[in-house]
Amino acid sequence: MSHFLDRLTFFRRRQDPFSDGHGITTNESREWEDAYRKRWAADKIVRSTHGVNCTGSCSWKIYVKGGIVTWETQQTDYPRTRPDLPNHEPRGCPRGASYSWYLYSGTRIKYPLIRGRLLKAWREARATMTPVAAWRSIVQDPAKRASWVTRRGRGGFVRAGWDEVTEIIAAANAYTIREYGPDRIAGFSPIPAMSMISYAAGSRYLSLLGGTLLSFYDWYCDLPPSSPQTWGEQTDVPESADWYNAGFLLVWGSNIPQTRSPDAHFYTESRYRGTKSVVISPDYSEACKFADLWLHPKQGTDAALALALGHVILKEYHVERQVPYFTNYVRRYTDFPFLVKLVERDGRLVPDRFLRAADFAGKLGEKSNPDWKPVAFDEISGKVICPRGSAGFRWGDPGKWSLEEKDGAGNDVCLRLSLADKRDSVEPVAFPYFGRVAPDTFTATDHDEILVRNVPVKEVKLARGKAIVASVFDLFLANYGIDRGFGGGNVASSYDEDVPFTPAWAEKVCGVPRSAIVQVAREFATNAEKTNGRSMVILGAGLNHWYHMDMSYRGIIALLAMCGCIGQSGGGWSHYVGQEKLRPQTGWLPLAFATDWLRPPRQMNGTSFFYAHSDQWRYESLKVSDILSPTAPEGDWSGTMIDYNVRAERMGWLPSAPQIESNPLDVGRMIAESGGDPNKAVPEALKSGEIRLACHDPDNPRNWPRNMFFWRSNVLGASGKGHEYFLKHLIGSLHGVVGTDDERGGVQKPDEVVWREEAPAGKLDLMVNIDFRMSTTSNYADIVLPTATWYEKHDLNTSDMHPFIHPLTAAVDPAWECKSDWNIFRTIAKKFSEVAPEVLGVEHDLVLTPILHDTAAELAQPYEPRDWKKGECEPIPGKTMPNVTIVERDYPATYARFTSLGPLLEKLGNGAKGLTWDAKQEVGALAALNGTVREGPAAGRPKIESDIDACETILMLAPETNGEVAVKAWRTLSKATGREHDHLAEGKEDEKIRFRDVVAQPRKIISSPIWSGLESEHVCYNAGYTNVHELIPWRTLTGRQQLYMDHRWMLAFGEGFVTWKPPIDTRAVKQVLGKLPNGNPEIQLNILTPHQKWGIHSTYTENLIMLSLNRGGPTVWISEVDAREAGIQDNDWIEAFNVNGALTARAIVSQRVMPGTAIMYHAQEKVVNTVGSEITGQRGGIHNSVTRVNMKPTHMIGGYVQFAYGFNYYGTVGANRDQFVIIRKMSEVNWFDKSVDDRVSGDATADWGTGARPVASKEAVR
Repeated sequence: MSHFLDRLTFFRRRQDPFSDGHGITTNESREWEDAYRKRWAADKIVRSTHGVNCTGSCSWKIYVKGGIVTWETQQTDYPRTRPDLPNHEPRGCPRGASYSWYLYSGTRIKYPLIRGRLLKAWREARATMTPVAAWRSIVQDPAKRASWVTRRGRGGFVRAGWDEVTEIIAAANAYTIREYGPDRIAGFSPIPAMSMISYAAGSRYLSLLGGTLLSFYDWYCDLPPSSPQTWGEQTDVPESADWYNAGFLLVWGSNIPQTRSPDAHFYTESRYRGTKSVVISPDYSEACKFADLWLHPKQGTDAALALALGHVILKEYHVERQVPYFTNYVRRYTDFPFLVKLVERDGRLVPDRFLRAADFAGKLGEKSNPDWKPVAFDEISGKVICPRGSAGFRWGDPGKWSLEEKDGAGNDVCLRLSLADKRDSVEPVAFPYFGRVAPDTFTATDHDEILVRNVPVKEVKLARGKAIVASVFDLFLANYGIDRGFGGGNVASSYDEDVPFTPAWAEKVCGVPRSAIVQVAREFATNAEKTNGRSMVILGAGLNHWYHMDMSYRGIIALLAMCGCIGQSGGGWSHYVGQEKLRPQTGWLPLAFATDWLRPPRQMNGTSFFYAHSDQWRYESLKVSDILSPTAPEGDWSGTMIDYNVRAERMGWLPSAPQIESNPLDVGRMIAESGGDPNKAVPEALKSGEIRLACHDPDNPRNWPRNMFFWRSNVLGASGKGHEYFLKHLIGSLHGVVGTDDERGGVQKPDEVVWREEAPAGKLDLMVNIDFRMSTTSNYADIVLPTATWYEKHDLNTSDMHPFIHPLTAAVDPAWECKSDWNIFRTIAKKFSEVAPEVLGVEHDLVLTPILHDTAAELAQPYEPRDWKKGECEPIPGKTMPNVTIVERDYPATYARFTSLGPLLEKLGNGAKGLTWDAKQEVGALAALNGTVREGPAAGRPKIESDIDACETILMLAPETNGEVAVKAWRTLSKATGREHDHLAEGKEDEKIRFRDVVAQPRKIISSPIWSGLESEHVCYNAGYTNVHELIPWRTLTGRQQLYMDHRWMLAFGEGFVTWKPPIDTRAVKQVLGKLPNGNPEIQLNILTPHQKWGIHSTYTENLIMLSLNRGGPTVWISEVDAREAGIQDNDWIEAFNVNGALTARAIVSQRVMPGTAIMYHAQEKVVNTVGSEITGQRGGIHNSVTRVNMKPTHMIGGYVQFAYGFNYYGTVGANRDQFVIIRKMSEVNWFDKSVDDRVSGDATADWGTGARPVASKEAVR
């Protein structure tokens, strides 16, 4: 009732006796209150998980009202941890709580989109032709092809139907397979752990075709090569709850509160137990606020600091005083006791390779793989013996691959660490030093490039003469410059001496006071001594994105090894960069790569692929001579970075894509028809030149990737190092590359790769992006398919940070015409099976596979590697060249195979990491659970039709989610080690986790030998735990944590031992410095690109809520000192540029940033509030517009135990933090709010720049 009527009837109101007559009773309806009452009501609440690469893996309540997701909150029903630990919940972060904004936002892709010019050409051709013929007619017509390729990134999308766009994709795939080969179809998607089924959907489809799957971990630069180098394992780390058990936490390059928000409480709660925390960060990060001590070294100098810390620990805890726990640990669990052969080079002794059983007369009684069994001195017998556990035992002596203190014959042994007390003499040994030269703003020191240090040695008699040997331990101490009383130079008796790698030396290089270095080293080691290894290092991408990231990581790993921290709860190496731990991987692998139907799949390391096909190799400015060691072994170390990559590919070390210049289907058909042996025919054809490897001529149109799928990723807006080179060469669009690929850019032409004077532009015929939002990659795609969000599909999710397996659940159906990734690729597979018979049937595909880690083939070339192309040896598949396989593909049956489980699991078994077990029982159980196919090519096989079927397949096959399989897996390992491991799965035999179980509540995984930690009620998951406590060897040459790397290429580049290598000079600035003026002062800064606070991890930054909390668009942080020098004030528009490209952003001027550094947080796309560049005449770029891939030869090594290739395990890494940029205030801000004049921009070409200003400036660069 209105207030007016109430006043008129005031004296006639009914009065009630309550409240002293002041109470009023009304009869009117109170329905109006429902709007308030139901504001926080929901029709249903559904559990789902955020499938983002943040490692959080958080369970959320998704509130649905009227069929619409309204909001989300954190779940609070995680299973309890142990009584002595804090719980994992609440999990989640404010960024995650903003995700539901995307579902109904303006950036959501609602329907399939396609370039209008492509659709027009297709429809004209399709009106009179069959699908494949129609695609052939338009893609082979240069004018028609250019009509859509040159318009990428410039709009022009139109809406189309699913049936039409999937037919175009299927026709393009079928044509490409028939014309060029299936390996010309490539796909990229990252981090399967965050949504396993979504990743597997695309990878399964591509694997059935024979397409190429690109790795992501190395491309993201999250892969630390030092992990496989040291342990033969990639990123197995403690769960976050184990931080609570640490006595000392060294937080190094990891911004825990900002990038690991859901787990940060374990860090803060550990402080209540008295845990000391030291944070090492160049800038004042969020983590620094929680530190007892903040060390801020100059960015990129972490290895120098790690070496100085190690110098103190070695001197005080291993030399001046031997801590019993430390001594016993390094003797049993590291390669310190093993013997290294010393050879003379240029008049000096230098460390060479490990001494092996094969070097001795009688091979020390070892009959199997003596070339792969390193040796050591035994303190009990005084003899050289061959300890168990090395790679030779793993692949040749079942039951002897363990860390028991025995030799091959079963005798008890105790390995001698040092030869000091049993030495024949003390000899000067040469070690390389790289710190004499450093790029701008970094410190070079005046020390010799070869440091000669005295080492105790012995002479041993070999089958072919005598040799001088030293233990790794003695060489390791000498490498650190420890004075042991042996005389000679380049050693320090005091921490104040300026000798590499003392605290005084480190203070000069990295800026950390020597007193702080000594204090931290002592506290770290003393805590480890008192607690038996409970000192932990938490580290992240802040270190791993540098070119020489290995040196920083190996320096830190050495600290942990010398203090006995690896494999101890509360200690160890906690490397967190992305959601890498796909816990049920043995169940996922057959599904994801279709190995239930066909083996082997085609896989490619992403960095090498993009380096070659975005033509960044044509602009390579880093010379091999810049990084070659002064103590390099004799040999030919000439060439460019792509030359080394090509050598690695042809020797079987790295994969290649495409693989051969010919169509592999044609070659496979000829071999199959002739009845020849492919392992003989292919090597002979390679030697004669009849078959040519594609990697020798990546710019040949026959060797271009032709079809590209991106899904669950945003390469062009986030991870794409060398963004402008992608646009110029792979995509063929307008670009902002400033430099040149000729002598003006200081480019050295390769020796083994064909150089074509005219660089290609627009290699891809078809680019498909699958996303739920209009990202940068979507803007450049030809077809954009709308996918489901995390709240609209069924999937699985696991993380490094906790032991639970989570579901993604469809709270609502996909909005508009969106589909889940599983349904998208299932739809494409069905259409492909309909289209394929036009040109494809049952085909024989020649597949080349690199020598793989965790297979017997990893014992390839034990000593100096030989190159068959140079005539040094014969091409032998799996030894000196890739493995050769003919795979029979039934292309019309692609859909039938996509939606069913194939027979190879029953025939060949299942497993991973060198273990294989029988899977017949699990396949039968899946048939009962999912049902079987009634008819067709897959009749009788278990169904995998839906995404839930796919989830159940993973859960049934994996030991981490099926207790029966876990028992089988541990028993399989027991056959190799000769030890009983069944007790590790005790009580789990009957546990089988189903999808409905994880929907009800997150479930803890079951312990399995696929991982090196345990899930139990007695210990938190900690990597290396089973190695130390169950005596299971690490998967390295020695079977121990390997701190000396004796591969020839490692020695050539001076990385046998950890050392100091300054950032590289990318020569990205001098070519343009002062040559493209705009009237404002220019400064030169080192640009860093960490993860940010105002985005959903590394991908989503255009979220309106996050933008509102930040500056509303791209920003670059600079110091107050640098801002004053350049005349820049906070919030000014600035431009950063170098030869790689340019970007525009607002300046954030802050005292928390170090002078000499610019910080542009990751994945700030150019789709929101980005102004035009004065350099390129186009809209400003992204953070990767000023970067370029720099590859490292040591990451190309293969065929050598832990250095053998594995997908996302080892390979070239996309480092980008060594880059410098010029920064200046902009003089003109162009919002591009006027109509486009195509006469100015024209069609995209391989020429630099567009518009009047850039063209004029271009001559200045030349």
